[in-house]
Amino acid sequence: MSTRRHIIALAATAALALPALSMAQADKPTRIIVPFGAGGPIDVTARILAEAVKDSLGTVIVENRPGAGGNIGVAAVARATPDGHTLGIATTASHGINPWLFSKLPYDPAKDFAPVTQMLRVPNVLVMNADTAQRLNIRSLADLIRYAKANPGKLNYGSGGNGSAGHLAGELLKHQAGIFAVHIPYNGGNPAQLALLSGQVDFNIDNLATAAANIRAGKLHALAVTTAQRSAMLPEVPPMAETLPGFEVDTWWGLIAPAGTPAETVRKLNSAFTAALGTPEVKAQFARLLAEPAPSTPQAFEAFLQKERGKYERMVKLSGAQVD
Repeated sequence: MSTRRHIIALAATAALALPALSMAQADKPTRIIVPFGAGGPIDVTARILAEAVKDSLGTVIVENRPGAGGNIGVAAVARATPDGHTLGIATTASHGINPWLFSKLPYDPAKDFAPVTQMLRVPNVLVMNADTAQRLNIRSLADLIRYAKANPGKLNYGSGGNGSAGHLAGELLKHQAGIFAVHIPYNGGNPAQLALLSGQVDFNIDNLATAAANIRAGKLHALAVTTAQRSAMLPEVPPMAETLPGFEVDTWWGLIAPAGTPAETVRKLNSAFTAALGTPEVKAQFARLLAEPAPSTPQAFEAFLQKERGKYERMVKLSGAQVD
């Protein structure tokens, strides 16, 4: 074959391949990187949404990348191609706490991501060991503050570790209430809850999804929720803000894409996921996890993330916590 004919044949082959390549790109699955292990609340809610958007986005797979307090998975999102086919989960830790807790992060929470939508919020709740609450006659947050002021240093509280949301919320409580309680860090939320149930610590500030079963069983006594208003998930329990004005510490997470993802792509992703978050099926599944859907625009989620960074900068400095 002559060189000219060879070139023409190659061009024809390439032209025929173009539609196939475009079709392959269109059929490329979307993945959601969850920066924690399988089976936890973040993983479960990501899988619920992956199923709920399949009609609008096609196949959506969940990929677990746990490690380093969520930093490994979040960094993988930052490095991904910004084509709309890789999403990740931003959490209270990754985008609120870790920027101040770690001297170096493998990502920039303010510059490396395109916010898509907040997914949900889970109220945190101040809980006491029920036997301890009865023995000390503490039935409310005001009672706890009165006891702590009359008995400085006698109360202690547990958390999932230095710099965890429970630790920071406990330090904020101490600061705003003008009390002193000893912080006892554990290696994770489950050991901290076991310590509370066994009476090794007096109180914790934990997310409601984790604490609810033991509250219902009467093993833990709920004193207050940390949302600004009462939570529909625990309507009989007052917010801490009624006693300590301005106290608000929620657990939340949401969807992010790599920075540079086209604005129109982000808009389409937002439309698909916020629609899913508004369906009765998703609301019912989230309610079983005691989570409240919190869909938002990309712009509103970005403003929320900025606000959270500012809030946790103050809280981390107040606690003195540092990981490295």
